[in-house]
Amino acid sequence: MDFSIPDNTLDMLASVRGFVDAELIPLETIARERSFRELLPLLEERRLQVREMGLWTPQIPTKFGGGGLGFLEHAMLSEELARCPYGHFAFNCQAPDAGNMEILIEFGTDEQQERWLKPLLAGEIRSCFSMTEVDRPGSNPVWMDTTAVREGDEYVINGHKWFTSSADGAAFAVVMAVTNPDAPPHGRASQIIVPTDTPGFELVRNIPCMGHAGEDWESHAEIRYENCRVPAENLLGEEGAGFAIAQSRLGPGRIHHCMRWIGIAERSFELMCQRAATREIAPGVPLASKQTIQNWIAESRAAINAARLMVLQAGWKIDKAGAREARVEISAIKFYVADVMMQVIDRAIQTHGALGISDDTILSTFYRNERAARIYDGPDEVHRTVIARQEMKKYGVKLN
Repeated sequence: MDFSIPDNTLDMLASVRGFVDAELIPLETIARERSFRELLPLLEERRLQVREMGLWTPQIPTKFGGGGLGFLEHAMLSEELARCPYGHFAFNCQAPDAGNMEILIEFGTDEQQERWLKPLLAGEIRSCFSMTEVDRPGSNPVWMDTTAVREGDEYVINGHKWFTSSADGAAFAVVMAVTNPDAPPHGRASQIIVPTDTPGFELVRNIPCMGHAGEDWESHAEIRYENCRVPAENLLGEEGAGFAIAQSRLGPGRIHHCMRWIGIAERSFELMCQRAATREIAPGVPLASKQTIQNWIAESRAAINAARLMVLQAGWKIDKAGAREARVEISAIKFYVADVMMQVIDRAIQTHGALGISDDTILSTFYRNERAARIYDGPDEVHRTVIARQEMKKYGVKLN
C-alpha cells in the first residue's frame, strides 16, 4: 500500500513553515520574561493572521468552518506547527480543545453544538477533558471512581481528577464519570459537559510539572467535583458510551501527537546541528568534527525519518480504513516516536552543554514538557502489549 503527498499540501506546509519561523518562534524569546497570559495578546494577533491565511481549525470539516484536512494532511501540518510550542494554539487545533471539537461534532446535540462547539471553533472559549484520576491508574481507563448519579433532570457528579490539561481558564470540562456501575466495564462510564462555573467544580491547583505549574492553556490541573449538579441534557452521546467516545477521540489524537513530536524532534535536531557547526572546542575546530557528535547527527536523522514514515503510513491507513483497522500502527508510533523525540532532545541538550539545560534555548522547555509523551494517551508499556497481542494472534496465542 503506497501513499504520496499532493503538491497543494506541500505548498500549504511551506507556507505554514514560513509563518512559524517568522511569527511564532520569535515569541519564544519574549516568553522567557512573560507568563502565558501576558503572552496572550501577541498570540491573539497571530491567531488573527492565521484566520486571514484561511488555516484556522485546519482539522475541522469544512461544513463547520474548518480546513477539512484529512488525518494524513493534518499530521504533516502538526509537524510544522510543533516546531514552536505555540504553533497549534495559534491555529486553534491545540489539545485538548481539538479533541473536544471532534467529539462535539460527532456526538453533540444541536443545543450542545450551539452553546459549546461554535464558540470553541471560533476561539472565543477553551475547554478541558477531565478523565485521569488521582487514585486510579490511567493505564486502566475502565477503573474509575468518579460518579455521576441521575437525580431527576440532573446528574450529580462527585470525584477527584487530575492532569485535566488546560482547565485553568476553560469554559467547560468534558468529564468521564461512572453512570452505570453494574454494566460491563466498558459500558459503565459516560461523558458529561460541565461548565467550570458550576457550583461544586473546584480547580484545586495547577500541578507543578518538573518545576513549572504554568497557567491558562499551558497547565495541568487537579479538580474536585463535589455534588456538582448539571442538567441531564449535558450528557454527551449515549449513557454508558463514555469509553467508546474516548477511544474515538484518542486514536486520531495519537496521530496528531506523534507528528507534533516529530516537529519537536526536527527543531531540536536543527538546533543540535547549528550548535555543532558553530561551537568551537579549540581555535578553528568545530564541535561537529568529533565522531560522537557525527554519530548523534546520523542516528537522529535516520530515526526521525523512520518515525515520520511510520506516522504518515498510520495516518494514511486511518483515512483509508478507519482507526480500528490501524490500531497496531497507532500503538507502534505512540511509543516509538515518543522515544525518538526524547533521544533527539537529549542529544541536542548534550551538544549544547550547559547552555542546553538553561532556558536560553527552547530545549529545556521541550525536555520538561514532552517527557510526559511516554505516559499520556496510554503509557508505552500498554501500547507494546497491544502490538504483542495482535501479532501473537497470528500464531494462535491469546495473551491476556
